[in-house]
Amino acid sequence: MPGIDAPEERAGRSGGARPVVARSRNDRPRVRGVAPPVVAISRVKVTARVLAGVVLLGAGLYGFHKVEQFLIRDPRFALNGTDGATSTLEIRGAVHASTRALEAAFRNDSGRSVYLMPLADRGASLRAVDWVKDAAVVRAWPNRVFVHVSERQPVAFVTLGTSQFGLIDEDGVILPPAPDRFHLPVLSGVRPGDSPDIRKRSVRRMISLLAGLGAGAKDVAEVDVSDTSNLKVKQSSGGRMVTLLLGDKNFDARYRNFANHFSEIQQKLPGAATLDLRIEDRITVVDQ
Repeated sequence: MPGIDAPEERAGRSGGARPVVARSRNDRPRVRGVAPPVVAISRVKVTARVLAGVVLLGAGLYGFHKVEQFLIRDPRFALNGTDGATSTLEIRGAVHASTRALEAAFRNDSGRSVYLMPLADRGASLRAVDWVKDAAVVRAWPNRVFVHVSERQPVAFVTLGTSQFGLIDEDGVILPPAPDRFHLPVLSGVRPGDSPDIRKRSVRRMISLLAGLGAGAKDVAEVDVSDTSNLKVKQSSGGRMVTLLLGDKNFDARYRNFANHFSEIQQKLPGAATLDLRIEDRITVVDQ
């Protein structure tokens, strides 16, 4: 009798597809990583490197100490002050600032090494001298010190007391009188007892106003900033002093209106002394 083949056997003989047998994840081949080679450094080498670093650091510190002591003790680096035969302290740029006051800032440095001089502290001391706005202190080896002074520039006179005037700069710093003949206006409404910030704001208002007057600023004799909403100027016009009320804005347009019509006002109202310019395109005579 012919044999009866099982279905699987027939499929194998006929060349058909073999049955697929599922594999679990655990049956996949594993790839093992290779650990990097460990380089062993002996304790002797580590100790030797640490000791070498310590020796180099110590040698550097010792060398720095020796150089520093040389700069401090060698007389060739000592500053020869103004009392010496040849001064190695040179001050430039001082016109109004007292030379004696500037030199006094270095009194304790005379005869000492310039290496020990605290340059920032000396600069601060110099800036405290009247008229000094800024000062740069430069050390030049072996023993020279150069000082460059930048002085403050006055922008107006201020009243300090009865018949006593001082000068004031753009930062509101009050300066002592100087022999120079300054052509500057008087700034009213600023008192010596005001804080520096208040004085500075007052000066900046005056500067803004004068800039708005253009060429007419040269005729201004006094600026009153006591009322910040209504700045006033006094100037000589037509051979007499007039007061102009300019408010707090549009100074150029208001002053130009005054300049264009003053001759007419002088003809009609020759005694006009105070003119209110705060209303645009109109001039009001306050008193005469």
